[in-house]
Amino acid sequence: MPSFAALAADSYGNASSTAAPLVLLHGLTFDRSHWAPAMAELAKLDPGRRAVAFDLPGHGDSPRRDSYSLAEVAPLLHDAITEAGLTEPIVVGHSLGGALATYYAANYPVHAAINVDQPLRVGGFAALLRGNESRLRGPEWTDFWATMLGGMHIDLLPPTARELVESAQPRQDQLLGYWHELLVTPADELDQLRENELAAIGAGATPYHYVTGAAPDPSYQDWLTAQLPEVQITVLPDTGHFPHLGKPAEFARLLNSVR
Repeated sequence: MPSFAALAADSYGNASSTAAPLVLLHGLTFDRSHWAPAMAELAKLDPGRRAVAFDLPGHGDSPRRDSYSLAEVAPLLHDAITEAGLTEPIVVGHSLGGALATYYAANYPVHAAINVDQPLRVGGFAALLRGNESRLRGPEWTDFWATMLGGMHIDLLPPTARELVESAQPRQDQLLGYWHELLVTPADELDQLRENELAAIGAGATPYHYVTGAAPDPSYQDWLTAQLPEVQITVLPDTGHFPHLGKPAEFARLLNSVR
């Protein structure tokens, strides 16, 4: 198992492709294995396409940390990307990984960013977390996570993909660490942070793709396009929170189109 700057990774391709390399960032509580189905499909389209799927800190085979803020995880990721020899990659992130991919693209040179089903206006979700903070910090945290997972529509996934999602083993410190910003930061400040990131991405003319399993809420789509008029939105329907697992062949074709 290779690792780069202490982040465990799976490396795909051999860099024979002329396309920009891919950096793959999974969602909260999951790991790099979530990209394997899409990578198998991508190999049929472009066998040499270089891609590296990382385990984020505190996930899979990557070491834990005391803090998991985006501002602290992004430099670690940059060190890993640099050590892997990936110059101006396409950063692809699912869920939490989509927030990290957005932050990374706003602060480091990238060819493009692909956000997989991570809305960037999170005030409502942050309020939900704060309203359940005592549960999150107590023995009922597993029940709260089960409720969250139940809303991700994993029933829409093929059996093997559903098993992949259900095999995740979340930890309390993981949830609290990665959700700390949402628990302590007012909603308007969270929105401003994300707007600043999108402004930086727009100023750099960096292509930004939002891939989702259902048509975005019109108010959110209006907000997103107001921040980033050139955003490209792709809906892979009936895939719930996991478009890359629900339709890996279609997702691979999308990746292959961003070169």
